[in-house]
Amino acid sequence: MKQLTIRGIDSRLDHYLKREAERQGQSVNKYVLSLLRAAAGEGANPQTSLYYNDLDHLAGTWTEEEFAEFEQHLSAQRSIDEKLWR
Repeated sequence: MKQLTIRGIDSRLDHYLKREAERQGQSVNKYVLSLLRAAAGEGANPQTSLYYNDLDHLAGTWTEEEFAEFEQHLSAQRSIDEKLWR
């Protein structure tokens, strides 16, 4: 993993970061990483130190209609064109 040094953190910002990290039960490093990920649009919630590279956050979010539409499109992709496989 890469490391990054940030200069120019005044005492007020330092105090805020330490207080928020402690309030959330995280190290300052994990808290700042979550803030950076959120600012970069990576979807990490700054309230948590967990960061995932999968689609678990989507589980259970589709309606029955959305799932049926997805299944319909998926089944169309799974069909085999016999002419191409001869």
